[in-house]
Amino acid sequence: MRRFWTEVTIVPESGGFALRLDGKPMRLPASGALTIPHRPLADAIAAEWRDAPPVIGPADLPLTRLATAATSQIAPDPAPLSANLLAYGRTDLLCYRADAPDSLIALQHAQWQPWLDWAAERFAARLETTHGIVAITQPEEAIRALARVLATQDHWALAGLGVAVPALGSLILGLASITGALSASAAHDLARLDEDWQERQWGTDAESAARRALVARDIASAVSFVNLTRA
Repeated sequence: MRRFWTEVTIVPESGGFALRLDGKPMRLPASGALTIPHRPLADAIAAEWRDAPPVIGPADLPLTRLATAATSQIAPDPAPLSANLLAYGRTDLLCYRADAPDSLIALQHAQWQPWLDWAAERFAARLETTHGIVAITQPEEAIRALARVLATQDHWALAGLGVAVPALGSLILGLASITGALSASAAHDLARLDEDWQERQWGTDAESAARRALVARDIASAVSFVNLTRA
């Protein structure tokens, strides 16, 4: 899409705040007119459109994309996304530990176990761990507890989790991020613990660094999105 506007304004409407481009209502292909019930989020989305480059790609409007998904896809039926997120709880990154070398085993336990303990205390979801590539079946009591947590999230929070959790490979880290227990950057560092350990042994490359930056940006946008709906 090419930029065709010069001015972005926010107009109070029934149910929230609408964005206008050069005085005309912003209409998105997937959802029509976009109305945001949270003023901080509406301000942030307006800033995205004000700062948009002459030729706009999907990465230039992350908050707009999340708001569109929340209102047009998730709000009508949150069940499919909730089920997908719960699947990450069944195979959570934090539960799969290395079986060698000892230094990596110790690092994973020191960095990851506190967040499994946090989930057990905060949500009564005590997940089990395993070593190597052998799959583990998590206790159904823990999975039910995580399902209850997801059921309490509104469609705005689910939209953020829908980006952050796959990027992190961990439902626990995603929940810690959107509840303020863990920053987006710290969550990303934890999710990359294995890769960082490997890079310290063998070095890194430009492609890996670029990929890491993109993932970090997605996680940060997702967590910021949720926070803006709660400000």
